[in-house]
Amino acid sequence: MIYQEAFTCNPFQENAYFVWDDAGNGIVIDPGCYTYEERKEMQDFIESKGIKLHYILNTHAHIDHVLGVAYFQQTYKIPFCLHPFDKPLLDDAINRAQVYGFPHFQAAEVDRWLVNDEQIQVGEMNFKILFVPGHAPGHVAFYEASMGWVFGGDVLFKRSIGRTDFPLCNHADLVNSIKTQLYTLPGETTIFPGHGPSTTISEEKISNPFVKA
Repeated sequence: MIYQEAFTCNPFQENAYFVWDDAGNGIVIDPGCYTYEERKEMQDFIESKGIKLHYILNTHAHIDHVLGVAYFQQTYKIPFCLHPFDKPLLDDAINRAQVYGFPHFQAAEVDRWLVNDEQIQVGEMNFKILFVPGHAPGHVAFYEASMGWVFGGDVLFKRSIGRTDFPLCNHADLVNSIKTQLYTLPGETTIFPGHGPSTTISEEKISNPFVKA
């Protein structure tokens, strides 16, 4: 069996996720935890579930999604994984941290660059890397087919889509990513987004006002 748990972090209300199996093998997705309290809550959860973390998987490198990456690297000695096209955003994270008021932000170095369509196996879990640019140039989603889960970051939300008014965004790319990479998944697939509640592919194909099937 595979499990997931979401934690809402930082003033941007970003969703970070733990995914783990019965043997305790786990990963953390988009750790945006910044305060001591946020990190302590997540650490306590990891200990309570007996999770052994193997990877930090990031959908993209906007500041609200990387605030806790260095903490997880240093605390759990695990590799940070990101798509190479998002390196410009990661390199600019220190500047973004100053702009948005995160003076204690620690920059992180990437340990493993993600490859389009590769599979990352961790215990019972197998995550396919879906390349879904638009909100960010190297944005990816993590698809776990056996559970019908996709951890989509800031691409597709419940009745909404990711912003494309930031530097290096592209609205046409975002729409194309949703139509070709996400809307082609089985309708019952649950989307766990970077902000807000989960939804399903079938719900969004019918009801999303921005991108129709």
